[in-house]
Amino acid sequence: MDDLLPADTTPAPEYVLELYITGATPNSTRAVRNLKDICERYLAGRYELLIIDIYQQPELAQQAQIIAAPTLVKKRPGLIRWLVGDLSDRPRVLRLLGLEA
Repeated sequence: MDDLLPADTTPAPEYVLELYITGATPNSTRAVRNLKDICERYLAGRYELLIIDIYQQPELAQQAQIIAAPTLVKKRPGLIRWLVGDLSDRPRVLRLLGLEA
């Protein structure tokens, strides 16, 4: 009898998002709040969000070629897309995510 580990039955998140911020600045704080609200309202249970402070992890920002913050990077689904700003323009964020209202 083989000792097989059970397969991970947790489905992969449909949306993979990275938000690059600069500490606790007003724009970064607004971007986090706006994005979390959008994700919980439109993507509940279907997303993975990684928030990266470029002051604490500059190498990640450099690897992702981030030149301004806050910047949202949609890694999945579909093509990789970037959006710079505090994410207060909800229709624009929804278009980027393919969730046009």
